[in-house]
Parts: sequence; C-alpha cells; structure tokens
Amino acid sequence: MASDPIARSAMASYQFPDTFMWGAATAAYQIEGAIDEDGRTPSVWDTFTDLPGRVLNDDTGAIACDHYHRYVEDVALMARLGIKHYRFSLAWSRIMPDGRGQVNEAGIDFYRRLVDCLRDHGITPHATLFHWDSPQALEDLYGSWRSREMAQDFADYATAVVSRLGDRITHWMTINEIVCFTHLGYGVGKVPPHAPGTVVRSQKEVWQTSHHALLAHGLACQAIRAASATPCSVALVDNFSVPVPIAESPDHIAAAKRAFHTLGTNGGIIFPALTGAYSPLLLEQLGADAPDIHADDLNTIFQPLDALGFNVYTGNYVRAADNAQGFEVLPLSASYPRLNMPWLWVVPTALYWGIRHMSETLGRGNLPLFISENGCAAEDILTPAGEVIDCDRIFYLRQHLKAAHRAVQEGYPLHGYFLWSLLDNFEWAWGYTRRFGLTYIDYPTQARIPKASFNWYCECIRQNRVV
Repeated sequence: MASDPIARSAMASYQFPDTFMWGAATAAYQIEGAIDEDGRTPSVWDTFTDLPGRVLNDDTGAIACDHYHRYVEDVALMARLGIKHYRFSLAWSRIMPDGRGQVNEAGIDFYRRLVDCLRDHGITPHATLFHWDSPQALEDLYGSWRSREMAQDFADYATAVVSRLGDRITHWMTINEIVCFTHLGYGVGKVPPHAPGTVVRSQKEVWQTSHHALLAHGLACQAIRAASATPCSVALVDNFSVPVPIAESPDHIAAAKRAFHTLGTNGGIIFPALTGAYSPLLLEQLGADAPDIHADDLNTIFQPLDALGFNVYTGNYVRAADNAQGFEVLPLSASYPRLNMPWLWVVPTALYWGIRHMSETLGRGNLPLFISENGCAAEDILTPAGEVIDCDRIFYLRQHLKAAHRAVQEGYPLHGYFLWSLLDNFEWAWGYTRRFGLTYIDYPTQARIPKASFNWYCECIRQNRVV
C-alpha cells in the first residue's frame, strides 16, 4: 500500500472513501420531551427521574430538547451540518402504551412525520428500536428484563413498528448498549445508577437480565426481517469494552486479545451475539453466577447481522503479564487526559482496536461496521458573544476520526460514523449538567446554538476527510 501514490495521498490527507457515511445520533428519552402527550405512557426512566436523588439536580426528561415539537428545526440543523445519515431511537411506550398489545397510532405518526422530514432533506433514517426507555407497564407487570417475557414483548413491538414504518425506514438497529440497562440497571445490594434501579440478590440475576436482552435482540432480528415490506439492514449496537495494547508488539497484542474475553461484560454480550456462545473464559470466571441458558437460546441470539454498530468513547490500556490471565489492565494517572465525565479518558486508539478485535479476536472480519456513537462531554460555556468555542471537543473528535481512518486504510470494514450527539440533551443520571452536543441547547429558551465543533464537523463532511 505504501508504494501506491493514491493510497499515500489518502493517508496523508485522512481522506475517506466516497461511500463513507457521515452522520449524527440521538436517543428518544434524551431529546423528545412530551412525556405525556398523544398517548405516551411512562417509561422506567420517567419513574426513575421522579425519585428524589436518583438524577443530579432532580432533572427529568419531561421537556429535554422538546424535539417532539421542534423536530423540523432540528432536521434543518442536520441539513445545515451536512449529514446524510441520522440515527435516532423510538420510544416504546409512545408506540405501545401498555408495552404490549394495542398500538398507539398517534405515536407511530410522530415518527412518520420525522422520517418524512428527514427524507425530504435527503437524510437517511437509521432507527434504533430500544435505547433504554422500556415501558413502566412491563416493569409493573413482570419486572422488565428480569423476565423472559420481555424478549417476546420486544419482538412483538418490533413487528408493530416495522410493519408500519418499514416503507420509510430500511436501516434498523435492535438494541442499544445492553450492558447499560442491565448491568447498570440491576445491582447487588445497592441501588444501581440507571433505571429501573432494581436491587437484586446475586450477580446471576444481573447476568440473567442481559441474557434476556440478548434473546430480545435475536427475536427482534427475526421479527424485523419478517415484517419489513422491503429489503432492509439489521444491526445490533454495542459498547463493548476495548483493551488497547500499551505497545503494538506481539506480546502486548496477544494480551489485549486475551483481555477482550473478560474485560467488562464482553464475554457475555458481544461474544454470544456475534459467535453464538458465551466466552468460556467468562463462564469459568462466573461459575454459579452464569445465567441460565435454555436449550435453543444461543441459536436465537446468534442471528445473522447486516452490520454492527460500535459505540466507543474510551478504552483500557493492557499489557502482557506473568500471571494466570496473561495480561493486566493498566491504571491511568490523574494527569492523563480526561474530558467532562469521570470515565471519559481520552483513548482514541480504542476506536481502531475495537474494530480490529472484531476481526482478529472474534473472527468476524467480514461483518460491516459503523461507529454508531462517538463523542464527548466538554465544559461548554456560552460566551458574551453567544458562541461556544469547544476546542477540546474538536481535539477529541479529530483524534478519533484519525483512528477511524486508520481502520479504513488497513482494510477493516468500517463504513460510517455517527457522532454523539447532534444536540446537548438529558444525560441520564447526570441530568443537564453534562453536554455532549455539537449544538448548544439553552434549556430555558430552547434556543439551538451551533458550537465551534458543529462547524468543524461540517467541514469534515464537506471535504470527506479529517480536517
């Protein structure tokens, strides 16, 4: 490749292929608001935010960015930005108020209006069926993800959505970040940080919730393909933990591959979804805490995918070690670069190594990939001139896009990038104190103010390269 003058030029200028998809992403509960309009019923996040002390400043998503009423303005922002692809999620309880059974056509109509507006602006919709906001009705009925019933109800919801919107949407994602609403939503002996905030008795019960979510994903893949009126793309979105070798030498690379099995929840989420089996190293580690797996569960979970969405914000440096595991995860010092979240260490090569692990560690080198989320919280301040000069966000994004470019240049099947996020929004347990958007939201007035990073990303898209 080095002898090819075209390849050398692309590497030097960080030019992406003409077919590369540039996009931005949001999630329903974080931006929509209108929590009790047009038939929508509470989600577990509505209930969670109503409990004092669960969210910083007791913020809620009741209004958020008021996107439900301002979507036309927001789509115009997308057109100004230059994106041709938009990833968003649908609110389950807006579409099925009881979580199952009757469909609320008014809820469907909102997404019809949104999708039609996107298409009118030449923007392709990419819809995520579930981004954490499960119906409170199903929590009350059987405990949400603690029950296997949740998987079938999710598949029925998928059928209802795709049979109604499949003429407009051909890019579907089943579930976003299983670990966050299972392992961070169910805690042993303590209230976990995310909804539904359920205290359980054992790690086995926690692992059972993520197993049920995997079943829901598998059944939803089947449901989408059965219900779609046209050929469509079906993807899973995961934020698997990324072990990054401290140096790219054979011993440290091998250590990173070993670490991938048991780092975070990888062995029990991305492994069964993409290989049809839990990692044996994880199962050995869990012992009696491993989830109960019924006879045909893994066949249901291991569905063919058209793509994988990879959400990446940070990573973990590892090195080879003379211990039973063969690796160790390295701590980061207080002086290591970090942006405005306790966990948001700046590890841009995690984007590259996450993609490489799909090929070399999981053996799924032919599976098309896209970055479904990448971005950062910064301490954005509105200047007296009405600007937000977020150079730190530009720094962060530039380094990650360079890592994406490296993956493309080395032949890995990375086909697109969705920046998180188009708008500042309700940041879950952090409320409105953390801003991830390219667009500053002045919440009292709902004014949209594009930041310096908005204009920078616009130029990346215009030139189809990292600028």
